[in-house]
Order: sequence, then structure tokens, then C-alpha cells
Amino acid sequence: MKIYLTHCSAKKDDSLKETGGVATPDRLYTSAFVRRFTSKCVERDVGWAIFSDLYGVWFPHVEHAWYDKHPDTVTEDEFRELVRDFDEKLGDYDEIWFYYEPPHYHPFYDRLLRAIACGRKVEKFSDLDLIG
Repeated sequence: MKIYLTHCSAKKDDSLKETGGVATPDRLYTSAFVRRFTSKCVERDVGWAIFSDLYGVWFPHVEHAWYDKHPDTVTEDEFRELVRDFDEKLGDYDEIWFYYEPPHYHPFYDRLLRAIACGRKVEKFSDLDLIG
């Protein structure tokens, strides 16, 4: 089994903040790099998820509320929970492809990828044409 993953972004659909509504990750995140990633995954019909600094691994069929959580604000307890969540949700995958664009990439995600038990399965990439 293979899955494609990218990290969250600060740019979100603010209408959800105002209404308190919930959304799937492809609807919540409005940044161009996340939109390009989710569109390519849908186009190529592959499994994908977003790594949220608050919710952890967020699959496309799951809805969550709008939030504001920067990687710099993740506490040690929250970090341990995010690591546990990542391993629990993605540990059975044979391949985990982590998409990033260098201008949007925070060192927090390298720390996360070093801490997870299934880290040996993770391949970082920055070319969307590798999806599929």
C-alpha cells in the first residue's frame, strides 16, 4: 500500500472559522501548494492525506473544524501525540510519499519524520509528477 502526504498550511477557508463549520482537508486548506497536491492525487486516483499540526494525519473523507496551529506552537506532549497518531494511522503502509515545496517547508516536519517509527518508509519529494 502506498499513500501520498503533505503538510498543512496557514491559508485556510476563513468562512469556516466564522461559521464554526467543518470541512474535509481539500476544502479547508486554500494554499496553492496544498491545492496542487490534492488535485494531482485526485486526478491520479491515489490515496492521500494532509498532516495537520493539530489533528495529525487527516484523511480526505474526515471533516474537522477550522483551526490555527503553527508548528512552532506544538508542545512536547502534542508532538508525542502527533508521532503516535502518524504511526498508528500510517504504520501499515509500505510506502509513504511526503510532498513538500521548499519555500513552505518547516523544520518541524523533519523532526517529525525522524521521530516516527515508520520513518524508514517515508520518501520526501517535491515533484508532483511523481504522484501515481
